[in-house]
Amino acid sequence: MAENITIARPYAEALLELAREKGALDQWSSMLDLMSQVASAPEMASLFDNPGVEPDQLVEIIGEVGKDTLDDHARNLLRLLAERDRLSILPDIAALYEQERSRAEGEVEAEVVSARPLDEAQQAKLAEALKKRLGREVRLTCRTDEELLGGAVVRAGDLVIDGSAVGRLERLAGSLRQ
Repeated sequence: MAENITIARPYAEALLELAREKGALDQWSSMLDLMSQVASAPEMASLFDNPGVEPDQLVEIIGEVGKDTLDDHARNLLRLLAERDRLSILPDIAALYEQERSRAEGEVEAEVVSARPLDEAQQAKLAEALKKRLGREVRLTCRTDEELLGGAVVRAGDLVIDGSAVGRLERLAGSLRQ
């Protein structure tokens, strides 16, 4: 997995630079999202691994799905990735592009996993606290995981704050073992 991220990073950075030059940050977000969704479909994984399927055929399949969305630059990206047998890293490229775009725009994407759903006021308070700590605007993505028992886990870039009941119990158990 880390290898895919390493391979995907230069592509994402180059795409961000191209998107800035063309004034097409939103357009590239949409195109990468579409290509990523198609590339991560289970049916595509079997095609990526099939030696009987030529790279041009894979480009044609993805291009056909996105015919109304993808521009010539996106189709060139597809061809380049297909020639290098790297179409499967499209989801990683899309994720890194969004991270780099957020960073460039002075924003950070934060994921909050809580034991119970957060209401609007809790989300706003958490976003404001993260903004003060990180010095950037924060876009929250929230989901629930009842296995946390209580509390929440926040991931924003390299920052991870584990305030879950399970995390606290694990830290307590670790300190008792010492």
